[in-house]
Amino acid sequence: MIVGIDLGTTNSLVAVFREGEDGPSTQLIPNALGHVLTPSAVSVDEQGDVLVGLPARERAPLHPRDTALAFKRWMGTSHRVTLGKRVFSPEELSALVLRSLKSDAEAHLGEPVKQAVITVPAYFNDVQRKATRAAAELAGLEVAGLLNEPTAAGLAYGLAERPDHTTFLVFDLGGGTFDVSVLEYFEGVVEVRASAGDTRLGGEDFVRVLQDLVIQETRSLSDKQRQKLREGTSLWRTVEQLKRDLTDRDDATATFVVDGVEHHAAVTRNQFEQCAGELLHRLRRPVERALMDARLEPSELQEVVLVGGATRMPMVRQMVARLFQRLPLRLINPDETVARGAAVQAALKVRNAALNEVVLTDVMPYSLGIITMQEIHGRKVGDAFSPIIERNTPVPVSRVETYHTVSDDQRVVRLDVRQGESPVGSENLQLGELEVRVPPRPAGEVSIQVRFTYDANGILEVDVKEDAGGNTAHKVIMQSQGVMTPGQVQQALKRMAGLKIHPRDQQENRYFIERAKRLYEDRLGDVRRLIGMQLAAFEAALDTQDARTVQTAREKFQQFLDEMDRGFRL
Repeated sequence: MIVGIDLGTTNSLVAVFREGEDGPSTQLIPNALGHVLTPSAVSVDEQGDVLVGLPARERAPLHPRDTALAFKRWMGTSHRVTLGKRVFSPEELSALVLRSLKSDAEAHLGEPVKQAVITVPAYFNDVQRKATRAAAELAGLEVAGLLNEPTAAGLAYGLAERPDHTTFLVFDLGGGTFDVSVLEYFEGVVEVRASAGDTRLGGEDFVRVLQDLVIQETRSLSDKQRQKLREGTSLWRTVEQLKRDLTDRDDATATFVVDGVEHHAAVTRNQFEQCAGELLHRLRRPVERALMDARLEPSELQEVVLVGGATRMPMVRQMVARLFQRLPLRLINPDETVARGAAVQAALKVRNAALNEVVLTDVMPYSLGIITMQEIHGRKVGDAFSPIIERNTPVPVSRVETYHTVSDDQRVVRLDVRQGESPVGSENLQLGELEVRVPPRPAGEVSIQVRFTYDANGILEVDVKEDAGGNTAHKVIMQSQGVMTPGQVQQALKRMAGLKIHPRDQQENRYFIERAKRLYEDRLGDVRRLIGMQLAAFEAALDTQDARTVQTAREKFQQFLDEMDRGFRL
């Protein structure tokens, strides 16, 4: 069985394409709690058990040091997260989320899930994509393909069912990343014309801006309390709910407890939008770059598609409408679009008879080149970036450039292969190095041809040939700094084998316990005592280990917690 997975910064989803009552379609697979959204959260409790998803996210306000959120932003880096007594890499944390999704899919489908199409931001670089593959391997999944998130959105919206030569722009603002892609459909081919984005911009950044606004507007806080709130995650749920309230209303009030005292902050949508002005400005630049690279005017687009939960914010929708002078398309739940597109691609991989054949073409999101030395006004200037394959070139692709020696009697030319857009070579991501011997000649007399060949699987081949002596060099660049080596993957597998993963069939009980603890922390007085009594009663029911008793107690406890949550939202 092959599934499609949207591995998100805030939430992740798994979907499958299969026959239903109304014919073949994409189906989202629920987790053990019955939700299709699984928070990308990992926590380690006092007993050393690992919690994934909703139970982990509920622990974040009370146990921020033992809970990891938004770790997708660290994929492909050396960043490490300490939870309890264990240290995790971003790949390992992502693997735990993928493993949870795999378990949910197998429980729902009733058969083993061995392969997955996994989506990644279009602007993920080579290292981040390989880190995603490593995470899948750690989770026991074979990657049938990495699919760019905007391309997945295009598949979900059925580009192939549109008239030929339909041109879309997909605006994908998720929890932690922002992508924009221009896609064109013609004669059974979905071609990505251009991609741009920002892997450090998403809904989480708007939440931080709103959190700062809430702290600023809460006059009853001391300076010490303000600093503590800015550095922690205790306000996350309150601010997240406030963001949703401001999506539906012009003003709302945040209520929260600090050091046993209840505080209130009234915030308007206009205040939020003014504070988020810089973030909105950052959204415009990738849009303009993608259109410029695609050589298109906004008026030449047939559709603009909004994807990602953060696009629900009115300020984002209004900005897009002003930019393109039209209402954007939002026919599919923006949280679900990418996962549904991944399921379509998974079905295409196995040539599902219910789908018309669609050919996907993609582009290089970053430029590839080498560091060179240039002579300007008689002075030699080093550390200059020379692109060989420029960004948004369709892949697979092969390009060649000619360079010359820069020193008299030079015997070796060393090539430093980089990926990025900075004119300063060292500021771009290093992918690898190689060298070729050259015969000693005066500077500039020996020419070197450098060919880059990049395939659809993200493998870069570098071929170098100098014309004077016929020397050559060749290197296949598959590993980059920050990517886990096969040995490191095996070590990580051994470490993860020793983890105590909280049982899937107990996740619902654990979620309600952590949720009650969070509500207890939020409340004061009689309400707090009532929550404590209800929690103790539920834990007593669990101790009976009688299935019917536990089921009845869980239903009553859930109803009580829902009422508490509703009563707290002002």
